[in-house]
Amino acid sequence: MDRRTFLRNSALLAGAGAAVPVFKLMPAKAVAASGGSLVVAIGDGPNSMDIHREGTNRPAYALAVNLYDRLVTFGRQELEDGNFAYDYNTLEPEVAESWTVADDEMSVDFKIRKDARFWDGRPITAHDVKWSFDRAVSVGGFPTTQMGAGSLEDPEQFEAVDDETFRIHFIRKSKLTLPNLAVPVPIIINSEVAREHATDDDPWATDYLHRNPAGSGAFKLHSWDPGVQVVYQRNEDWMNGPVPEVEQVVLREMPSASTRRAMVERGDIDIAMDLPPRDARDLVRAGEVNVAGVPIENCLHSVGLNLEFEPFKDKRVRQAIAYAIPYQDIWEAAAYERGVPMFGADSFEPATAEWPQPFPYDTDYDKARELLNEAGYGDGFEVPISLNLGLAHWSEPAAALIREGLRQVGIDATVEEIPGANWRTRALVEKELPMHLKNFGGWLNTPCYYFYWAYLEGNLFNSMNYHNDDVARLVDETLHMEMDHPDYEDKIKELIAIAFDEVPLIPLYQPNLEVAMQPSVSGYEHWFHRRLDARPLKQS
Repeated sequence: MDRRTFLRNSALLAGAGAAVPVFKLMPAKAVAASGGSLVVAIGDGPNSMDIHREGTNRPAYALAVNLYDRLVTFGRQELEDGNFAYDYNTLEPEVAESWTVADDEMSVDFKIRKDARFWDGRPITAHDVKWSFDRAVSVGGFPTTQMGAGSLEDPEQFEAVDDETFRIHFIRKSKLTLPNLAVPVPIIINSEVAREHATDDDPWATDYLHRNPAGSGAFKLHSWDPGVQVVYQRNEDWMNGPVPEVEQVVLREMPSASTRRAMVERGDIDIAMDLPPRDARDLVRAGEVNVAGVPIENCLHSVGLNLEFEPFKDKRVRQAIAYAIPYQDIWEAAAYERGVPMFGADSFEPATAEWPQPFPYDTDYDKARELLNEAGYGDGFEVPISLNLGLAHWSEPAAALIREGLRQVGIDATVEEIPGANWRTRALVEKELPMHLKNFGGWLNTPCYYFYWAYLEGNLFNSMNYHNDDVARLVDETLHMEMDHPDYEDKIKELIAIAFDEVPLIPLYQPNLEVAMQPSVSGYEHWFHRRLDARPLKQS
């Protein structure tokens, strides 16, 4: 496999220090003129420089992407609307210049680039890769779970054959193993630096790497002022892809989406990340900035029905709820018709194995009342609709409309607003919310991967406490099966048909990731992790 240099990795160096005051108040145009920098507004910032650390938040994924390298990365594709996005079906070299799967398909050897260097100039070796992978599968929590999704579970699987050859021994054949190497988690850390700061109580140097990244990527850490901003500085010696054209990237925290919108409209920032769909629609109409709105693959905004709540144990009640939802109103008032609607399919028998795909429900109050009567709930019942205030831009209007729809069929619903800081515990860990608006997107873009996380009993994102023996069997049979296997499509269609019928999860729509940028900015690429990859960005 020939090496193709591509803008796909990141790095960090330099300990996190104080913020650089000169960037705090300077408008984007002034910063750009002072040295080829881009100013990016983000909703919230990282709470750590270490993606492996317990409690590291989602914004920190951007640091793993931009400040560290991985063995491989995903390719790039142009979408029909002219936007660019990662290509899940294509793997390209990064630190590994090539890889070879063994004849028995139970191991793979990666050849490390001879010119790959950490920021301190030391060569990247297979020993660094092994130490980093050992760390990822040993620290516990999210990184270990994500590594396990690709059947990377045990340090004994990882072998440094020599300085330039890293081997992974497979515990099973799985279509998820190689793609899982391209997600943000399996970063390559300078193990010599990390070991210097490890202790008996902290063998993986988590305290040190929390504030002091030790990587090899396309950018180094210039400064980190928690709660204010992060500044990347270009790594002039990066050898794992083309050196970025942008010299410096300033990630400025702006929790208010309306502020991010106003700043990009005025030209005070170059890029505004994660805008609500209404703002994206308005900016498109105004035509002064460019907006990249790309549907997030393997992702749904949906209604979860918790089967621990007595009425929802009856499938007919769940189906009645699905028929009582005013989908078109939600599509217009919450999604602003940006994304992909997930309602109104013609049949309960899926024609394809595509996922996500529209469910065979649309607003039909008569059908909902009929099902409630059959189930013995003709007089209705009371239920709270819980929403995450961190997702209020879509969940608040959706909840209000659903509440009105349920009222039409005799169900008395009250809206419960839960602060984002408490949502994960109540919805995903304790799984205590009877009816709730939720979002989940799987990093690995296969239907079975979504069902594994969202439909299997006990798994984190199955907030519905749902269990079905056939679903569990089909997920087990398909999770590692190649997608071109002759049985795969039929089994996935069977899974989707069960989801249609059992409907513990009611999809509303597939959301866009909305990013606005000045016309002078180019090179933006949409990624499944929803964070900015700064490496390919350019500014004219």
